Amino acid sequence: MRSVHVVVVAYHGAPELDRALASVRGEAPVTVVDNSQSTAVAAVCERHAAVYLPTAANLGFAAGVNAALREILAGDPSDVLLLNPDAVLPAGAIATLGDAVASDPRACAVSPAIVYPDGSPQRVLWPFPSPAQAWLEAAGLSRFDGHSSFAVGTVLLLRWESLQEVGLFDERFFLYAEETDWQRRARDLGWHAIACPELVASHIGGGTSEDPSRRERLFYAAQETYIRKWYGSRGWLFYRTAVVAGAAVRAVVLRRDRRAGAARRLLIYLRGPRRVAAARN
Repeated sequence: MRSVHVVVVAYHGAPELDRALASVRGEAPVTVVDNSQSTAVAAVCERHAAVYLPTAANLGFAAGVNAALREILAGDPSDVLLLNPDAVLPAGAIATLGDAVASDPRACAVSPAIVYPDGSPQRVLWPFPSPAQAWLEAAGLSRFDGHSSFAVGTVLLLRWESLQEVGLFDERFFLYAEETDWQRRARDLGWHAIACPELVASHIGGGTSEDPSRRERLFYAAQETYIRKWYGSRGWLFYRTAVVAGAAVRAVVLRRDRRAGAARRLLIYLRGPRRVAAARN
């Protein structure tokens, strides 16, 4: 069995964190990075014998993960399981994920199947964002994108050897796309992500945040950061044009909530996602 260390980045949400840590069942050591400096979060960590690592401010997810990784990577070899505080693992999940990553010598990351509390599935593997992929999505042809994929960071085991080679997360990403960027860097070094569909974890989704509109703004802002990093200003122009075109069509032809969502996306991309996120935060 591969050694595994669980890392959770928390921001308030003590009840959800309590359930997440209880689901670990003492199967691996746990470090909780607390971006909220919450006494309730600290109490949950003490109850579950988790290492409590408070930050000086809300550093975001990437910087929070890095705070734990710097400690872990300086020690004995150990895979790192990133666990959202609103996710719950089934019994034996850590050993199963360790076996899955061990079965593929070039797997840098593995994710279980993930479902909402009502049992409906959440998508785990996604194509890397790119201007070309954005145009496929705008045309309704994203299902034909055969490019390599990354695994979402909800419950994500990162292989020790790939962490040594790829390094820490890019702290320019505050929330969202940081695991995408890390796996893109890993892919360029010959690694790939895999799924472990026989293992099913539960995830509330936004369970520790009460502002879905803020999450939406941060998500699109992270997409802008990712595209600008990997494709430059010209690539961002092509990507943004594709998103605006697709959202404009959907804002006309879709109905109700989906139509409203497309309209919000259109406005955010017309104004510029990072500019919108900075103005509203």
